[in-house]
Amino acid sequence: MSTRGKSGCPINLSLELLGDRWTLLIIRDLVFAGKKHFREFLQSDEGISSRTLAERLQTLQDEGILTRSDDPTHGLKTVYRLTEAGIDLLPVLATLGAWGSKHRRADDKLSRIAGDWRRVARQRSIA
Repeated sequence: MSTRGKSGCPINLSLELLGDRWTLLIIRDLVFAGKKHFREFLQSDEGISSRTLAERLQTLQDEGILTRSDDPTHGLKTVYRLTEAGIDLLPVLATLGAWGSKHRRADDKLSRIAGDWRRVARQRSIA
C-alpha cells in the first residue's frame, strides 16, 4: 500500500493513507474494541486476512499512526498502540460512525456506541 502523495491536497494525502476499508477498521478496533494484538484484529467480524492485516499494521506504523512494542505480559506477543496522530483520528471515526448511524442501516446498539464516542471526540476537540 503506497502512501506517497500524488498531490499536496490534504484530503488526498489523508485518503491515500486511510482510504481503504481495512485501515480505518483496524484503528476502530484499537479505539472502540480495545484490541491490541495481531490475533485480536484477525477475529473482527469483517474478516481481514492475515497478510492484509500485517501490511496495514506496518503501513500505520511507518506513517506514525501506531507504535509496536513487545507485550510485557507475554514474550511472544506484540502490542499495538495509537500515537498522538492516531488518537487525533478519533473525531474522524466518530463522525463516520454518526453518519453511518443516520444514513445507513446500522445496528442500534453499535449506533449508540458511535454516538457516545462522537460526544467524547467533540469534547476532546474543544478541550
